[in-house]
Amino acid sequence: MENRRRTGAAYEEKAAEYLTALGYEILERNFRCRQGEIDLIAREGETLVFLEVKYRRTAVYGKPEEAVDALKQRTICRVADFYRMRRRIPEDRPCRFDVVAVLGEEITLYRNAFSYQ
Repeated sequence: MENRRRTGAAYEEKAAEYLTALGYEILERNFRCRQGEIDLIAREGETLVFLEVKYRRTAVYGKPEEAVDALKQRTICRVADFYRMRRRIPEDRPCRFDVVAVLGEEITLYRNAFSYQ
């Protein structure tokens, strides 16, 4: 388990570097609360972006983005609500949910990967 966590952290760091190069400002990493966790929280322009990073060495067991199922999406939305409340972010602030899929060494960003649930 520890190895998987270390691998995940390494690819989250890689994703953060990738996003920074695209102009995202990383605000938080691994934001946790009782509802769950969000890998990265960033700002792109005026938009607050909640990001899930998924890594797969190969596509044998499916693409990384396919692992962000409806249950995971609902969890991310609940954690996002808690984050916004905790940080006193106004309700009219635009938010988006993105997924960063890392397959081997290839990184793909899915902007607006899913809607608020």
